[in-house]
Amino acid sequence: MHRRSALPLAVAALLGAALLGAAAPAAAQPEVVLNIGIGGAVTSVDPHFYNASPNNSLSMHLFDRLVERDAKAQPYPGLAESWRVLSDTVWEFRLRPGITWHDGRAFTADDVAFTIARAPNVPGSPGGFGGFVRAIERVEVVDPLTLRFHTARPHPLLPTELASVAVIARHAAEGASTEDFNSGKAAIGTGPYRLLAYRPGDRSELARNEAYFRGPEPWARVNYRFIGNDGARTAALLAGDVDLIDQVPSTDLGRLKRESRVTVSEIQGLRLIYLAPDRSRQGEVPFVSDNEGKPLPANPFNDLRIRRALSMAINREALAARVMEGTAQPSGQWLPEGTFGYNPEVKPPAYDPEGAKRLLAEAGFPQGFRLTLHSPNDRYPNDAKAAQAVAQMFTRIGLRTEVEAVPWASFSLRSNRQDYALRLAGWGSVTGEASYALVNILGTFNRETRLGASNSGRYANPELDALTARAAATIDDTTREGLLRQAVKMAMDDVAIIPLFQLVNSWALRKGLAYDARMDERTLAMATRPAK
Repeated sequence: MHRRSALPLAVAALLGAALLGAAAPAAAQPEVVLNIGIGGAVTSVDPHFYNASPNNSLSMHLFDRLVERDAKAQPYPGLAESWRVLSDTVWEFRLRPGITWHDGRAFTADDVAFTIARAPNVPGSPGGFGGFVRAIERVEVVDPLTLRFHTARPHPLLPTELASVAVIARHAAEGASTEDFNSGKAAIGTGPYRLLAYRPGDRSELARNEAYFRGPEPWARVNYRFIGNDGARTAALLAGDVDLIDQVPSTDLGRLKRESRVTVSEIQGLRLIYLAPDRSRQGEVPFVSDNEGKPLPANPFNDLRIRRALSMAINREALAARVMEGTAQPSGQWLPEGTFGYNPEVKPPAYDPEGAKRLLAEAGFPQGFRLTLHSPNDRYPNDAKAAQAVAQMFTRIGLRTEVEAVPWASFSLRSNRQDYALRLAGWGSVTGEASYALVNILGTFNRETRLGASNSGRYANPELDALTARAAATIDDTTREGLLRQAVKMAMDDVAIIPLFQLVNSWALRKGLAYDARMDERTLAMATRPAK
């Protein structure tokens, strides 16, 4: 089995200027427009506002990171040309010389220091980036092209985590609000494209950065359109209104693969679709009641037997085969096989509706109860359809379940306010290793420690937090992976979340174009090229 390491320390220390060195400025490219249709709505241009894939995809056009990740989730130098370990608790990063912001001002280490301070402290963020900088106690600016990160304890994953943090300009963003980014005022990056316009719920318009340090892109303009309806997205591609679409509808995938005007690009993804029950309350939970419609006096999801019953009631094979039509794999954990920390002992839970009924009876609900399952209807492939199928499975074991599916922009805000009893959600472990989810969606929510930034269900397990912290501070890769596998089993034994399936990522594009399919599901103009 091929295993991708989570940036071993030795590799991190050796990566240097020889890898992907800065390209010399190239002559201006012809005025070619690329039209992209995306299935998930971008909710902000602010790269630190919300750690969601559509937002991050747009951000990657405008901003760079110290460390970047390729299509297979492998790290390589970005704004930093090299990094090394000075001691157990000090990392030194050397920045590329000659990089400028979109407005022509020089990029320096001071911008990075400003970024690290701002990333975890964006007002109103429904799920931010604090988890990626939690280990950093102090940023030392040595000179304009050198900085040192001081950590409280050894933290071998720091370069991997910094690959998720977009670097912004102090002179443009200091004192700026998220709306200042949305208007374009503060959206000054070093990335391959500049922002021309952002229209929420519609599109973003981008222009090529002719001074980009890797050389200008082939596309002079990019129209980054939100087309939430699956059928409309496919129709737009076939009509020539867009050149590329993501989240190819499973109902159209076979037809598009046979279509002579279209090319399909696929890869096993890193995104898990799962259910997250509310754990923020001890007493009454909204959208949960007895069979007469009266609120339950205590939160049923705090009972492990109830959580196990919910998981056992789900036929994951049927979801993958019928709802997802072969574009997903049943899962019992948040990583696909071959990733760092994947635990081969943790299998998808067996479908056992009779066993689920017995657990409900043991928990004091022989006749079940009523609940509402909330889901986005325009974020993940077949999200609302999957929620409906799960609701039917729950109803069969005595949990009368209704589904309320709403647009992502509304769902994400309400979910992160703990407005829901049970929600269908997705998490892409873009680092290709287990700690990304352990820190962000399973870590106990704590603004001070910056754990659980995307823990919408407010699951809390101090023993799991301690194991996560121990793994994060372990230098040896083999030992760290063993600890992560223990953490995976601990979380799944406790039914911290209820895994459903792993997505296969797919893109469809007009003939004559090629797309470098990405495990992190990012949809990028930079990954799109004229076919050779």
